[in-house]
Amino acid sequence: MSQTAAKLSTLSFQDVRQALLQGEEIALIDVREEDPFAQEHPLWAANFPLSRLELDAWPRIPRRDTRIVVYGHDDVTGDLAPRAVRTLHAMGYTDVHALAGGLQGWRDAGGELFRDVNVPSKSFGELVEAERHTPSFSAQEVKAMIDARADVVVVDARRYDEYHTMSIPSATSVPGAELVLRIRELAPDPATQVIVNCAGRTRSIIGTQSLVNAGIPNPVAALRNGTIGWTLAGQALDHGATRQHPEVSVGTHAVARADARRVADRAGVRRVRWDDLASLDVPGRTVYRLDVRTPEEYEIGHLAGFASAPGGQLVQETDHIAPVRGARLVLVDDDGVRANMSASWLAQMGWETYVVDDVPATAELEVGPWLRAHPEVPRVETVTAEQLQRWQQEGDTVLLDVTTSANYVKAHIPGAGFAVRAQLPAVLGATPQARRYVFTCGSSLLARFAAHDAQALTDAPVFVLEGGTAAWLAAGLPTRQGEEWLASPRIDRYRRPYEGTDAPREAMQGYLDWEFGLVAQLGRDGTHGFRVL
Repeated sequence: MSQTAAKLSTLSFQDVRQALLQGEEIALIDVREEDPFAQEHPLWAANFPLSRLELDAWPRIPRRDTRIVVYGHDDVTGDLAPRAVRTLHAMGYTDVHALAGGLQGWRDAGGELFRDVNVPSKSFGELVEAERHTPSFSAQEVKAMIDARADVVVVDARRYDEYHTMSIPSATSVPGAELVLRIRELAPDPATQVIVNCAGRTRSIIGTQSLVNAGIPNPVAALRNGTIGWTLAGQALDHGATRQHPEVSVGTHAVARADARRVADRAGVRRVRWDDLASLDVPGRTVYRLDVRTPEEYEIGHLAGFASAPGGQLVQETDHIAPVRGARLVLVDDDGVRANMSASWLAQMGWETYVVDDVPATAELEVGPWLRAHPEVPRVETVTAEQLQRWQQEGDTVLLDVTTSANYVKAHIPGAGFAVRAQLPAVLGATPQARRYVFTCGSSLLARFAAHDAQALTDAPVFVLEGGTAAWLAAGLPTRQGEEWLASPRIDRYRRPYEGTDAPREAMQGYLDWEFGLVAQLGRDGTHGFRVL
């Protein structure tokens, strides 16, 4: 009899806490959708929605004998942990446990619970500011400098798409890992004031402190509270800006490389030679190999086995990219700057971090995006877009779209209902009996797993739209926008108070208030292992 067929193996709050304190490898995973996860979770919990577990587990937890602890309760379908444990066992994981008592058990044992997403990085940023007194200016002070045409350069440390959506007037996009490499080209005069901003606080703090740590001669300061602070001050943001960082001269590159290497060495970053990479792959240790260059550079050519993880986002989203706490991180770039600066922060966050210094020019490269591994896709019956349209005209066909709710609202097939895959038992139970069910998503990949689930829940035939909604669009067939039919609530995505342009002022202020309290929460939790230079 299998473990899950008998009784779930469990680990307690104390078991998990002890592993974290001792630096042992462990993955604490929350299998709820992102919005309930963001409402409260332990510091080192990583979000792995049950709806996508087959697609996310292998790339994010690469070692199959990793100790995994699962929890998650859905208001519609109940305890998700048994289903997640079964799925993980089926995927080849051998050391899987449920968290004893779930999230309530963690709370009852006195465990600290955190709100929002990417909390380890955000709380680390607050600790950096508290201990290093990272310089900053208010929104009003920065606007006065810009209005007075002062000698000031504003750089936005977020992803380019975030910058393009909304930005500080005159700002240039320089994602976090690019700052030390490129700032001298933007501000060659040491007297020029450099201002670093993000949407809230973390990336502006880390970006500013990166420049300070690297010894940039310019005066440097963060825009206090980022675009949120700018908006709360009643000041207008730009939209659609396209200013991007310049190329780097040979002289600037050499100085930046020396600066970054010095900072990484101070932080305790380790070195690994190209020929010795395999020596890190030892039993019981997880190794994440990460290319910290931009996605565009990565797709032009990258080393086999290295995933794309742009440095600024890697430091911001470490819990997503490396959910196995205690794992080894190996970073690479082609300039000797971005990997060292990113590694300097990861080492301070308690990660065993390496940089590859000597990649040979003859190393074989792969082209294109990172291909994420996943289990064999279930075999299901398919239907073409044209045939689906005919079925819909005849009636008695229920079409369910398991893409993200944001994608569904943006464009979906007429008559399709948005469904969270993990809630399919309840969704089908609440749906009038149909002659047949058809599932879709953007590409049909997740839809195939959902259709396989549905086959066990109904006697009606189940199909997948061949090629997904992309094939429907390619056929020139009509789509609709909006929340036409929400068979599940939109809990798959947590609406960040700092994204977009229409967040309520109360939400933005509440977010800042929450960030200010993170250092105290870290102290109460006690498992962070952070060490600020």
